Amino acid sequence: MKKFASIFLAGLLVTGLLGACTKKEDTNTAGNKEKKVLVMGTSADYKPYEFVDSKVSDDIIGFDVDIANYIGKKLGYEIQIKDMDFSGLLAAMEAKKVDFVMAGMTPKEERKKNADFTDIYFVAKNIVISKNGAVKSMADLQGKKIGVQTGSIQEGKAKDLQATTQFTIEGRNRISELFEELKVGRVDAILVEDAVASGYLKKMPELKSVTIPEAADEAGSAIALPKGSDKTEQFNAVLKEMKENGEMDKLIKKWFEGNK
Repeated sequence: MKKFASIFLAGLLVTGLLGACTKKEDTNTAGNKEKKVLVMGTSADYKPYEFVDSKVSDDIIGFDVDIANYIGKKLGYEIQIKDMDFSGLLAAMEAKKVDFVMAGMTPKEERKKNADFTDIYFVAKNIVISKNGAVKSMADLQGKKIGVQTGSIQEGKAKDLQATTQFTIEGRNRISELFEELKVGRVDAILVEDAVASGYLKKMPELKSVTIPEAADEAGSAIALPKGSDKTEQFNAVLKEMKENGEMDKLIKKWFEGNK
């Protein structure tokens, strides 16, 4: 009987120790029982900002992803990425399906009505691309079909250009769709960001780009967060740090010079 009691007590002791170990493993270094996670909404068709290199893996990689991971590490969060169409990103954030948005997004006044934005972290320009240089000037857009990504800053630029030149705007959800439409002739030209177009232009030598003054305003990228978010200033502090310690320049060289 004593032997049975001893075995029973030993069993309880082992169970207690295992339970204690389990509880310890569930607690992270910050003392929280659950790992802190932030979900980043993006449209993974915008190389080199965010894209999938299917030859390597199905993971979403890119300039924005590296910045987000750096911010997450500094603030103590794991970053999870959710891919969706660009036009639905801010709506997804309002619906609390994602915690913030990074997609080479410009903080236009219209967008600021429904979201807060960090400081600008990168500046690029918009260009017009056509087959065999068919578009060389503003006048060449007259009567043409111009492709843009739906909901993008380029769509807004195209609408601004319509004030002086008559042409039709054709919206598509993905950048790859725009280049395919141009290639097969369903649009006459497309309006995109120069950094995003670089890789396509190298692969398609028949496509030529031109910087049109009316469409070449600087388009800075910022991170979108929910209205009134307490993380906006935290994100800004890390972005400032990245610019001061050289990390931002390092990532710009990696993605815009070494990965085109």
